[in-house]
Amino acid sequence: MLQMKLLWTLILFSAAALGQVKITPEAERVRVEIDGRPFTDFVVKGSEAMKPYLWPLRSASGKMVTRHFPMERVEGEPADHPHQRGLWFAHEGVNGVDFWNNEASYKAPPPRGRITAANLRAKSGHSTGRITADLQWLDPQGAKLLDESRVMTFFAHPTLRIIDFAITLTAATKVTFSDAKDGTLGIRIAPALQEDKVIKEKGKPDRALPGPPGTIVNAEGMEHEKAVWGKPSNWVDYFGEIEGEKLGIAIFDHPANQRRARWHVRGYGLFAANPFGLGAFTGDKSQDGSLTLEPGGSLVLHYRVIIHPGDAKSAGLAKLWEEYSK
Repeated sequence: MLQMKLLWTLILFSAAALGQVKITPEAERVRVEIDGRPFTDFVVKGSEAMKPYLWPLRSASGKMVTRHFPMERVEGEPADHPHQRGLWFAHEGVNGVDFWNNEASYKAPPPRGRITAANLRAKSGHSTGRITADLQWLDPQGAKLLDESRVMTFFAHPTLRIIDFAITLTAATKVTFSDAKDGTLGIRIAPALQEDKVIKEKGKPDRALPGPPGTIVNAEGMEHEKAVWGKPSNWVDYFGEIEGEKLGIAIFDHPANQRRARWHVRGYGLFAANPFGLGAFTGDKSQDGSLTLEPGGSLVLHYRVIIHPGDAKSAGLAKLWEEYSK
């Protein structure tokens, strides 16, 4: 495996220490605090993780809106799909290499790739903070398939938590992103938000998670997994109740994206925007969502993630998306 030296560059300026968004690099992660409270960590090394991820994600009120597992084990929490860690960006098939189901715990037939951090830059600020990550997508032999530039901007807000993603994927060799359902900007939500509260575990009786079921809804007002899964939409929201507070997570797909997303969103808690899935979602194999980049060719993608109180309507997501889309 290609060994890359991790470089930390912390950009400081006079107001940073007193700023609302504080970004702090550490040995294996970058910590993000908003208004003096922990928001998330960008984890780049450690355990068996084969790709960087943000975890945990918290609401402005401090409640965790992502699953603990597999970073922490909580009694009663679902322990399926251990490769679904917090929030991540990856894809099932790049030249036949799987960067999504890519941990040793997943016994997948395709070869498993690794996404590594070559350089990280952090900037704190009064109203925003930023992490810029230079990443490399490596095949099992350590050969580089893609260079990725990922800019994550974190916004200070009294009731919302907002992350903007600006992602540029540049081919190091000729690469093809396959038309597959497992991709690409993914979140594993907290079990309390799940639409399907029935947990099925091999060799064990079915059990129900406590609390009311969550709701999946898209920009067209279509609700629940069956109506939203695999469909195109400007945004999708997944909301429910955590410790008595109604909360939701929304992903916005920017209209300028070279590839617009379809939504790989499941009642069991997976929530993903996928710009490559087409026939994999429609079932029509004559439709092909795959994309090939020649060496040096690039794909640019922009997304916004919003953690909000209330449901999609009370949070004003339609208006927030209009503002984002300008």
